[in-house]
Amino acid sequence: MNNTTLLKLHRWVSLTFSLPLLLIIVTGMILSVEPIIQGRGLPAGMVDADRLAGLVQRYDPDNKARGLRISPTSAQIRLLGPALPAIDLTTGEVTTAADPIGDLMLWARRTHEHLFGQDWLVTGSTIAMTIIMCIGVLMGLPRLRNNLSGWHKGAAWFTLPLLLLSPLSGLCLAFGLTFAGGPPPPASGMTLTAAVRQLGASHDVSHLSMLANRGGRLMARIYEDGELRAYTVTKDSVAPMARNWPRLLHEGNWLDWLSGSLNLITSVVLFGLLGTGVVLWARRKLRRRPQRPAPPEAAPAV
Repeated sequence: MNNTTLLKLHRWVSLTFSLPLLLIIVTGMILSVEPIIQGRGLPAGMVDADRLAGLVQRYDPDNKARGLRISPTSAQIRLLGPALPAIDLTTGEVTTAADPIGDLMLWARRTHEHLFGQDWLVTGSTIAMTIIMCIGVLMGLPRLRNNLSGWHKGAAWFTLPLLLLSPLSGLCLAFGLTFAGGPPPPASGMTLTAAVRQLGASHDVSHLSMLANRGGRLMARIYEDGELRAYTVTKDSVAPMARNWPRLLHEGNWLDWLSGSLNLITSVVLFGLLGTGVVLWARRKLRRRPQRPAPPEAAPAV
């Protein structure tokens, strides 16, 4: 195919998927700052394993919760399950205070991963994004000029590795490719309170992000040296899980501020490329074509 055909294909695939891609890119931009915020953890001395376990036992005595999440931005514990409260870590009491940053991150994650229940559209749009980038590469190196088209092409080429990594790692997640082997076997029969104490014996729970039942096993995600590490918690041990590199790279959780900043840059560039691409297409369509001069009238016959 020549460059004219490739350009048309590049343009029309982008326009077809522009709305879902816009939502995916914007929510990805929001989620890019999550590792930077969450990686700092709670203030020193606010919570330890005994206090955390005591709060879980106090507000979930019947062991109905399937897990917990800790929000450093609002210093709250959220017990996962129906009719279970949010707990203020400062006072140790039930709170109804809003957690705007946490709620925004939760909305962004659900939208980014499921797009209002249309999972197939998320996968399809991610494949389309990869195709758009590959077509751009096939068109060859551009001539960079100081205009909108030149900036569009230059931004794409100079950040190409980051741009390609984003949809490719997303597709790995969509199709379950972890490159980490199989998960550990399920292990049940452990209460959430006991799991908190077991985890706190060897790890700092002030940097705990989540502890929940996943696939019949209790899994903890905790920030350590800037990386969000995953562990399985059993009655006998806290065992590290193999790194899921597609997830770490896609979420930017391999070195909190650095990886989060790179993801933010990637999202901003993708947003700019989508926006400038639409503007370039609109300019082309709305540009007035020069009118052809009217043919001279024939002289009347004598």
